Amino acid sequence: MRENDAMPAGDAAEQPAQPWNRQRLRSTNERLLLDRLRTGGAASRAQLARETGLSKPTVSSALAALEEAGLVHEVGTHTPERGRVAVLYAPDPAAGYALGIDIGRSWLRVAVADLDGAVVARADVRNRARSSGAMTDLVVSTARQVVANSGVGADKVAHAVAGTPGVYDEKQRRVRYAMHLPGWGRAGLFDRMREELGIPLEVHNDANLAALGEYTFGVGAGSRLFTYIMIGTGLGMGVVSEGRLFTGAHGGAGEIGFLPWPGQQKPETLEDAVSGVAVVEAARHFGMTGQQLTAKAVFDAARQGNPAAAAAVRLEGERIAHTVAAAAAVLDPDLVVLGGGVGHSIDLLLRPVRETLRTLTPLRPKIVPGRLGEDAVLLGAVATALGTARDVVFERRSAS
Repeated sequence: MRENDAMPAGDAAEQPAQPWNRQRLRSTNERLLLDRLRTGGAASRAQLARETGLSKPTVSSALAALEEAGLVHEVGTHTPERGRVAVLYAPDPAAGYALGIDIGRSWLRVAVADLDGAVVARADVRNRARSSGAMTDLVVSTARQVVANSGVGADKVAHAVAGTPGVYDEKQRRVRYAMHLPGWGRAGLFDRMREELGIPLEVHNDANLAALGEYTFGVGAGSRLFTYIMIGTGLGMGVVSEGRLFTGAHGGAGEIGFLPWPGQQKPETLEDAVSGVAVVEAARHFGMTGQQLTAKAVFDAARQGNPAAAAAVRLEGERIAHTVAAAAAVLDPDLVVLGGGVGHSIDLLLRPVRETLRTLTPLRPKIVPGRLGEDAVLLGAVATALGTARDVVFERRSAS
């Protein structure tokens, strides 16, 4: 056959197949249709045939198999100007579920979502655990309770993803660099979670998941390359390029808090200068008093005109600008999203950040506040878990 006479790609599934690969072709066709329905919305047999290049009989056969497996269902009808009424099909969101977990110093957030990404049950629990073992118990008990409250059988939860400060070392089975969670670097904690939950569990850095959350559900949608800078108890950064996380060779990409910072008394890190603790220390330096002073209290006081608080906020904005300048020089993002606890006060920070950035670098990435707030990590965990859960559910249902 000459090159110009090659068959269209969509016709490949129509050719006679050897017995050993017929099942693979059927599975490929079914997955093609399922992915099209998930990304493009409900469609009829005729529409799917036009868009995929498969024949109508092949589409009908594949849809029947998907419907029998519980992966798609009828969602309505469409009456064209000419022709018969057409049945519309869409993926069945109840074919499986995903579990997202956000493990933070102050809060534990857990959610179960269906395959469309709709959250069907959720819990936000104060993290009062004083040891890594107690925190592991809290994660397991809360996740079990959320699954039970969802009314979904645990066997239908196909995959789980947990977000945590630090970097998970797959070889050593432990988290590294989780400075603000004492004992969290012990080996085997997540292995224990997997065993007790009975659900496959991935572990990712929280800032990375927050970046994915903002890309999937928030302000990052459509960005070619954007960074999410998380400023709270610590400082972290997630990088999303063309819809995919960039984590580096060992998972440490985005650990921007480790950059050196010239302290007045001794060398510090950028995290020492930019975190919520730094805001409080700056406010005290400028004369603000109060035994239970918090970053939120400083920002609230700045809004009310307190000069010490305003000076601390200004200094925080200048330091954030250095963080953005570093990210811009290395990554050249088209968008920088500011989130985390300090991100709640972006209304006070944007002006000093932008003004200082102009004095530091000619690079001008767009800087915006995150849209998801405290849910960024959790929704990023859900989005990541869904990607695998959809694959697992399809393979499991197809095989059976």
